[in-house]
Amino acid sequence: MASNIAEGTSRKSKKDQANFSVIAYSSTIELLNDLIISNDLAFLTNKQYTEGRELIERQTFLIASLRQSQLRKKT
Repeated sequence: MASNIAEGTSRKSKKDQANFSVIAYSSTIELLNDLIISNDLAFLTNKQYTEGRELIERQTFLIASLRQSQLRKKT
């Protein structure tokens, strides 16, 4: 996720930057899926699962906010 955002910042157009934010968001959703599977397989405690979900929810909110700001900016 961080690498996607870092790569996006090197792009000239805001549209290209926003595209990398979408990729970072998608990667975060993949991570959420891995967390859910890990929980279903009982690899995590309830506390670990809850904390992981909270972190992922915060991350997706921040990435979505970044994308919105990128699309509002003029190139």
